[in-house]
Amino acid sequence: MKLRLVWLGKTRDPQLSALAKDFASRIAHTLPIEITELKDVKPGQRRIEEEAEKILGALDSADRMVLLDAEGTLWSSRQLATFVGKHMNEDQRRLTFVIGGFDGVADSVRKRANRRWSLSPLTFTHDMTRVLVLEQLYRALAILNNHPYSK
Repeated sequence: MKLRLVWLGKTRDPQLSALAKDFASRIAHTLPIEITELKDVKPGQRRIEEEAEKILGALDSADRMVLLDAEGTLWSSRQLATFVGKHMNEDQRRLTFVIGGFDGVADSVRKRANRRWSLSPLTFTHDMTRVLVLEQLYRALAILNNHPYSK
């Protein structure tokens, strides 16, 4: 199984960028991981639709896609670990986590999602969300591998 994260734009905060790279590196010791940074779309009336075209264009039809969505399901770290572990054991498709744009995502992206995951009812910056997703994926793998990080 391979993990993939897709998001729009670069991580602007250098400290958060370093943290994201650190967690991606840790994950890579257990599973192959790929991060796809799509070019930002300029503000305008069609921004959400243009972002949707980019996101959907970056996905393979076989990808199992989890959309980060404020209206998605809240998971504990153990529930995420169970989800990832089940996918690792039962599904060879690439597991792709998508973080949409600042204005949300188009319905076409929501419809493409196999699952929708909400990190929290709180609002985070996109840079922080990237780090949190990577950290939680690393924690899920630590839980699955009985690594002390998860304690």
